[in-house]
Amino acid sequence: MLKNSPIISSTPEIMGGTPVFAGTRVPVQTLLDYLKAGESIDDFLDGFPTVTKEQVIALLEEAGKQLVGVVA
Repeated sequence: MLKNSPIISSTPEIMGGTPVFAGTRVPVQTLLDYLKAGESIDDFLDGFPTVTKEQVIALLEEAGKQLVGVVA
């Protein structure tokens, strides 16, 4: 699981425990909402400069691995 990893953190003190990109207050759900709306990763990063492109790519890669692992 990604929770409390170098990619995602979740603690009651930050955003009430909502999963956020590690070291930020930006909820992971915000990225998913951007992508769902057809926005690009670069659009997301422009709006949330505290999140790095490396964090976004790492999150998507890990989520993809976990999804494939569940389906396989």
